[in-house]
Parts: sequence; structure tokens; C-alpha cells
Amino acid sequence: MRDKKIFWINDAGTHMCQGDWTRPITHPSFFLDNKLAWMDLHRIDAMVGITLSQLYCNGYDEQTTFDVIRFQNDYHAMLQALYSDRFIGGFVVQPRFIEQACKEIERCVNSLGLKVLCLPTHFIDHLGEWKSVADESTEPIFAIANHYKLAVEIHPYDAEKMVNLSDQYWRHHLIWMCAQTADAYHMYTMLDFDHKYSDVRVCFAHGNQFGQVGIGRRSQGFEGRPDLFGSASNPRDHVGAKNVFFDSLVHDVWSLDLMLKRQPHTQIVCGIDDPYPLGEMETVPGCYPGKVLEDAAAHKIISPDQVNDIWSSNALNWIYGNR
Repeated sequence: MRDKKIFWINDAGTHMCQGDWTRPITHPSFFLDNKLAWMDLHRIDAMVGITLSQLYCNGYDEQTTFDVIRFQNDYHAMLQALYSDRFIGGFVVQPRFIEQACKEIERCVNSLGLKVLCLPTHFIDHLGEWKSVADESTEPIFAIANHYKLAVEIHPYDAEKMVNLSDQYWRHHLIWMCAQTADAYHMYTMLDFDHKYSDVRVCFAHGNQFGQVGIGRRSQGFEGRPDLFGSASNPRDHVGAKNVFFDSLVHDVWSLDLMLKRQPHTQIVCGIDDPYPLGEMETVPGCYPGKVLEDAAAHKIISPDQVNDIWSSNALNWIYGNR
């Protein structure tokens, strides 16, 4: 991957690299031994490791996609096998190549024992156009996920390729990635995937923060322009779906309060997004894993028992289904 400039870590271990792009490694727990120590420090028994967003393979040719996807998934399977009590490995597929994606899901479930399917919010199709991961063309992926009763993580990336704006003040990560997740949620519910694929337990990244705020506007549009929605149902009818989860990583107790008003606390799982600076990491002053949950408890927005559920039983129910 280094030779092809797809992805590598520089020799000093200070930066991630991809093509002409670099990003600093901001915390030692980017690396495995330090990660385990960091988990022990914060009393994190186990965590789901999702796929590195830089390697969703949007726009890659089919063979490169095949090679990169398998490398990532094999690596996560190795971690899960070596540290089965610490890591639940996520695996990724690229929706542009449906046949390849479906075969890889079969391999990851049946041969590698992986349990969490990672999908990008959007992908570039064969015509070079961006599509939501929730699309008629991706239904074979969700059908297989439904067959295996998989947990699915939907996570944004590549906003700068979709939005023709300079990345001033990190706007692609801070604004447009949240919009990507809200759009994927919009399409997932409008296509009624939460009912059609009822055994899929999908989690939308970063709390689907913009999507939580947008329920009213979407419902207003649905009722005001029914001619645009065909057989879709009112967005409010999908709020609180028992097979749709959101992580807690919204960095704001009032956003978390809105999430809790939209759906039961049982649909929220603890999100950390370590080791990155937008995660709950010590590299941000006063921050630590679970900070937004503790702040919400201090404001009486959520009870200590509910906090414990979000850290543990809710996550287990997302990954494995109601046990």
C-alpha cells in the first residue's frame, strides 16, 4: 500500500499518509500495545474496532479495492483472534462492487468470524456519481446482512470529494461529515430499510447528530410535498426503531438530551472514536472516554443505570442482538 501511495505510516510513526495527504498521529494509543494500556487505564474491557475511514476505497478500481478491503478485514480478524477478550473486529465492503461485497461478507462471517459490518455513508457508483449507502442498488448487501443478523456501522468520510468547498477550519469533518450521516439516515428510513431488513441492527456514527435535529424538517417536507415521496412513510414513524442505534459521541449534553427524547436510551451505545482528536481523548483539555455521558448524568439528563446500559448492555444488544 505504501508503494501505491494508498496508505502508510511514516517511518517516525508520527503521521498517517495517503497520496499527498498526511495527518498527524495525535495519541500513542494509535498503536496496539499502547491501545491496550490505554484501555486498561480507562477500564474499557472490550471495544469494537471499525475500519479506517481512509480505506473505504471510494473511487478505487475493482482489483485495488479487493486487495485493500481484504487486507483490512484480515487484519481485524487477526486482532480479534489474538485478543478475543478485548476487540470485536469490524469488517468493511465497498458497495460499488456488489458481487465482490457480497462475497466478502460471506467470507468475513463464515471464515473470519467477524460480526460488525462497516459501511461508508456514501460511495461512488460505476457512473462516477455519489450515492447513499442506502440505495436500491445496495439491497443485496443489506439482504445478506439481514440473513446473518449482523450489526452494521454506518460512518461518513470523503466529504471533501462530495462538497466543492475548501477544508477551511476543518469544515469537512465538523459539518459535512455530520450531514453525510444525516443523509444516509434519511435514505435508510425513506426506503424503509429498518423494517424491510428487520434483523439488521444498524448504528449511525456520531449520534447522527444533524439527523436528530432534522426530524421535524423532514416530516414537514413529507407532509408538505407528498408528491415527492411516493410510497415512503413519514420520517416520524421511524423514530425509536428498535433495530436502529446511535453512538453517544455528540460532544454536547443538550444534543444527547435530544437523542434521548427521540428514542429510548436502549438505542444509544457508547462511542469514543479513539484515538482521534474528535474522539473523547485526553489530547483535548478536560476530555476523557465517556465524558458526555458523565456530564449528562451530572445535569440529571440521564441516570447512572442508563449510563451503565449505554456502556455495556446496549452495545452487546447492538453487536449480538437481544440475548
